[in-house]
Amino acid sequence: MRALLAFILLLGITAALTAAPNVVLIISDDQGYPDLGCIGSKPLVTPNLDRLASEGVRGTSFYVTWPACTPSRGSVLTGRYPQRNGLYDMVRNDMVNFGHHFSAEEYAVSPEMTLGLDVREVTLGDMLKKAGYATGCVGKWDMGQARRFLPLQRGFDFFYGHGNNGIDYYTHERYGVPSLFEGNARTEKDKGIYATDLFRREALRFVGQHAGRQPFFLYLAFNAPHSASTFGEGTVEGSKKKAEGVQAPEKYVSLYRGKVEDERLARYCGAVTCMDEAIGAVMQAVEKAGQKDNTLFLFMSDNGGSGNGGNAPLKGSKSTMWEGGLRVPFIACWPGKLPAGKVTDEFLTSLELVPTLLAATEAPAPEGVRLDGFNMLPVLRGEAPSSRQEMFWQRRGDKAARFQNWKWLSSVKGKGLYDLSKDLGEKHDLSKEKPEVARMMEEKFSRWRAEMDASEPRGPFRDY
Repeated sequence: MRALLAFILLLGITAALTAAPNVVLIISDDQGYPDLGCIGSKPLVTPNLDRLASEGVRGTSFYVTWPACTPSRGSVLTGRYPQRNGLYDMVRNDMVNFGHHFSAEEYAVSPEMTLGLDVREVTLGDMLKKAGYATGCVGKWDMGQARRFLPLQRGFDFFYGHGNNGIDYYTHERYGVPSLFEGNARTEKDKGIYATDLFRREALRFVGQHAGRQPFFLYLAFNAPHSASTFGEGTVEGSKKKAEGVQAPEKYVSLYRGKVEDERLARYCGAVTCMDEAIGAVMQAVEKAGQKDNTLFLFMSDNGGSGNGGNAPLKGSKSTMWEGGLRVPFIACWPGKLPAGKVTDEFLTSLELVPTLLAATEAPAPEGVRLDGFNMLPVLRGEAPSSRQEMFWQRRGDKAARFQNWKWLSSVKGKGLYDLSKDLGEKHDLSKEKPEVARMMEEKFSRWRAEMDASEPRGPFRDY
C-alpha cells in the first residue's frame, strides 16, 4: 500500500512538472530587421519562421541592448543592461583583424579565453533549472570560454556549441583555433560538418530526451548568418586580410543566384534559409512529442544586420546606434496563450525576456537581483500597452536613448534627435528645432548612466 501511494505521488509530481510550459528561445546572428520572408521586402525563403509569425505575435519595435553580439546576448540571459551585468563590450581578440592565426598557447591567455560574464550573475539557465527545468544550450555561447564561464557552470545541463563570438562553419575554428565544445571539452569529431546542421542535430537530441518527460528550456543560439571567422584565400585589402564572409551549403546558396545582387548576398540568404530549416525541424520535433500547445517559442536576432543588403526602412546596421543596429526581428508563439497572426508595434526590448519567461513558467525571480525589464505577455496578448517608456544604449563613446517616440543619439557615425513616429529612417534631425527635447534626452541618458555606475560592480571590464 505504501509503495502504491508513493507511485501515485510520483505520478502526480511528474504530471505537475510536465504541465509546466517548455521554452525554446532562438537567437540568430546579424539577421537584419527586414530579413524574414513574411515581411516581403527581400526574396528570403523562411517558411518556418513565417509559420511561427502567422501562429503567434511578431514585434516591429523590438530592441536589443547593444548593436553587436556579446553584450546583447549577455542581456538576453540575465535580463540586465550590459552596463549593469558587466559584459558591456566584446570579448574578442583584436589581432584577428590583421590576419593573425593564434597558436594554442597564445589563445590560452588571450581575452577570448580569459574574459567572460561575471560569475556572480544569475542566468536564465540558473533560474529555470532551479524551477525544475532541463536546460540546454546549443550554438553560440559568446560569454566566456574559461571553464568557470561555460554553460555547464551557468545553469545549463547540456551544451554543444562554441564559446567565442565566431567560427568557421566547416572547420569550427576561430582563426586557427578549434572552437567547438561538447560540454566542457573542445571537440573536433564533427569537423567538416556545417555548423547549422550540427546545431540542428544537437537541438533535436535535447528535445528528444526531454519533450513530454520533463519541462525543458532550450537556448538555441545560432551563429548564422554571421560571417565566418576565417580568411579567404589570397585576399588582402591594405594591411588587413579580407574575411571569408558568410558560408552556406550550395543547395541553399543556389536558391538565390540571380535573385540578389552578388554571391556574397546569396550566401547570406542561403545561411538564413538553412537556419530556418533547422528551426522547422525543432518545431516538428516538439509537435510530434505532443508538446506544441505546451511550448513557448521565441525568436529574435542579436543585433541589426551586417552585409545583408541593407536594413531598410531603417538607417544603419550592426555596430551603429541607428535603428538598423538596434531594432531587430522578434516573434513569440504560444498556441492558446498568445494570439495568432498578431503584429504589434509596442515598444519592447530583450530586457523583457527574463521577466516574461519567469512569468510564463511561474519560476521565482532570483533574490537580490535587479532586473531591467517587465513581463510582456499582456502586451503580446493585446491586453495592455507596453510599460516600456525609455531605453538607453552605450558602446564606448557612442550613446543613444529612446523615450516614447523620441530617439536621440551622439556617436562618431552621427548625431541627432528624431521622431520615430514620423521618421523611422532617422532622416530629419530635429535637435535644432527641438532643443528642449534634445536636452531632456541627454539628461535622461546621464541619469541612466549614473544609475549604472552606482550599481554593484561587475567584471570583466569595470575598474573596481
